Amino acid sequence: MGYNVVVVGATGNVGREMLNILAERHFPVDKIAVLASRRSIGTEVSFGDKTLKTTDLDTFDFAGWDMALFAVGSEATKTYAPLAAKAGCVVIDNSSLYRYDSEIPLIVPEVNPEAIHDYAKKNIIANPNCSTAQMVVALKPLHDRARIKRVVVSTYQSVSGAGKEGIDELWDQTKSIYNPTDNKPPKKFTKQIAFNVIPHIDVFMEDGSTKEEWKMVAETKKIIDKSIKVTATCVRVPVFVGHSEAINIEFEDFLDEDEARDILRESPGVMVIDKREDGGYVSPVECVGDFATFISRIRQDSTIDNGLNLWCVSDNLRKGAALNAVQIAELLGREVLKKG
Repeated sequence: MGYNVVVVGATGNVGREMLNILAERHFPVDKIAVLASRRSIGTEVSFGDKTLKTTDLDTFDFAGWDMALFAVGSEATKTYAPLAAKAGCVVIDNSSLYRYDSEIPLIVPEVNPEAIHDYAKKNIIANPNCSTAQMVVALKPLHDRARIKRVVVSTYQSVSGAGKEGIDELWDQTKSIYNPTDNKPPKKFTKQIAFNVIPHIDVFMEDGSTKEEWKMVAETKKIIDKSIKVTATCVRVPVFVGHSEAINIEFEDFLDEDEARDILRESPGVMVIDKREDGGYVSPVECVGDFATFISRIRQDSTIDNGLNLWCVSDNLRKGAALNAVQIAELLGREVLKKG
């Protein structure tokens, strides 16, 4: 006996990836519905070897469905997620709308699976920001061993984090660089993204940080430990898929780089590729389509007493979004609903 599953926003990058991952991981689906906005009704999407047609989110009845994976913006989620939850369908939401609600669990299954039991307060579970998800997978096992005091992270985030418009803008601008008659000024991004980097993701806040940077701070505290100090600089780079992060960690206790490497090798969801030779590390190109969070360049930080540096790479459409949502669905089924 399987689950009745709804994918909301099935025509977008993340929605399509959710369908791919549900099929790849053989999630026990009894019945599946793929929903989209009115302008996308009838669009065909793939689910394993099946082709499904999207139906209208606006008129859909969530009664009788077990779980709904939401991959739409906060505005649509604000309208439809409470309707699904009220109808008894557990919502797993990929937007930022519910992440900071104290009554809604924010879950990365490798990190805080015990939080799944808090879902019943509102029948909603939040999926973290893409840049946070991969980072906390790397931080949690190290925190369990040596207690993290402070994290300094710089991100190198791909354009797919900004959706299809971001991908198209990088593609079109890259081509136009070589064609002087084909000028493609920035629309999705604030500056040219082709052959450039932009230290600005989401809106600016009063203290000078961006909302993306604030998300990494707030979400890390909620998921792992509210006492951890985090400072982030988030940068958009001309890469199609795959977020990278340079992470500096200060611990309460000393942690040797070799022990850290061994801990991470045994940690769920982590793949350590760390050879001190040409190419002995992972770049975003290699992570695309993979489930793992890759860790490389693990080394001591000699400028502080208990410090480590590491490089963290993951497919932002997968672990940063769709994969984590499906893992939450698996956890929900295994620990709570117990049908599959």
